[in-house]
Amino acid sequence: MSGEDAWELGLGRWEAYFVLVLACTVLYVTTENFSWPNGAAAVVLLLAMVPWYLLLGRRLLGAGRGGPLPYVYVAGLLVLSFAASLAAPQSALILFALSPQCYIITEWWRASIAVVLLNAAPAVRFLRGVHDGGSVASFVTWTIVTITFSVFFGLWVERIIRQSRERRELIEQLEATRAELAEVSREAGAMAERERLTAEIHDTLAQGFTSILMLLQAAEPRIDSDPAEARRQLGLAVRTARENLAEARTLVAAVPPAALGDSSLDEAVRRLSDRLGEELDVDTECVVAGEPRRLAARTEVVLLRTAQEGLANVRKHAKAGRVEIALDYGETAVRLEVSDDGRGFDPATASGFGLRGMRDRAGQVGGTLKIASRPGEGTSIIVEVPA
Repeated sequence: MSGEDAWELGLGRWEAYFVLVLACTVLYVTTENFSWPNGAAAVVLLLAMVPWYLLLGRRLLGAGRGGPLPYVYVAGLLVLSFAASLAAPQSALILFALSPQCYIITEWWRASIAVVLLNAAPAVRFLRGVHDGGSVASFVTWTIVTITFSVFFGLWVERIIRQSRERRELIEQLEATRAELAEVSREAGAMAERERLTAEIHDTLAQGFTSILMLLQAAEPRIDSDPAEARRQLGLAVRTARENLAEARTLVAAVPPAALGDSSLDEAVRRLSDRLGEELDVDTECVVAGEPRRLAARTEVVLLRTAQEGLANVRKHAKAGRVEIALDYGETAVRLEVSDDGRGFDPATASGFGLRGMRDRAGQVGGTLKIASRPGEGTSIIVEVPA
């Protein structure tokens, strides 16, 4: 499990090691110069470590450090080990199992003190007797080896525990960061999709509804005075409504724009130009230079939407008498320009959604957008994208 430390997952191995050393110690006590009743008392004291471990030690080894309970457990081990060693010196073998436990559940310097105290009982028993120089040297050597091994082994355990906890904290931080990034990515994706839909609706449906409304308003006063012209404008409104319906279906189905369909980009732009001329009764011209060819789908969408937005601005604001669309297929880039001789505006003060949307679209495919306009001198919108 990712929430647990590696040394905690090895708790079963520590228990197996403890049981093995305990069994060997009991066997050593009962077979090596066994005496009654001291030997029996040592065995009882050694076996008493099992319920003490099950009652408190097992929980501490599995949960790590903290609080007074580790010191209570170590104190109990000291009492049992001290008494067993006084009863039978062979009981000191159990120290090889108790010392690692001290380092697992307490800080290394406190554990080192506990290890020294665990070795105090054999020393006390030894000092109570009379021994020659060889036995003293042997006992001192054995005690130094035991304490040194315990300290170095304990420091190794301490390092494993520290590294394991640091890695667990790092993993938790990485998981939290990954969750945050996933949430940010999801929100960014949702926001990008909302912006895309907003731009699509603005460039298609909103413009279509504006055109329909203008045609109906223009047809209404002519119903009695000029029925033929009124019917023509109503027919254009019906055709625009159908095209809007087709655009709505393409948005839902997430397919290429309905204005493109199976036709080429230059054909779609020419249809937009002709339609504007019919609606506004103005002089329109569509000029195509270079060899027309299919471009990347995103590139064609950018150019088409720019043409639609440029003509929509002419329809709503320009009051123009002439509109020209120029589509130039170059070797490395394709250039689209929508020009009119209308009333113009100041680009420095313009902040409409349509202009911002055109600039954003061009940037998405590595293109550029330029706007040339002055009040009373018409407008020219130029977009150039890599081919």
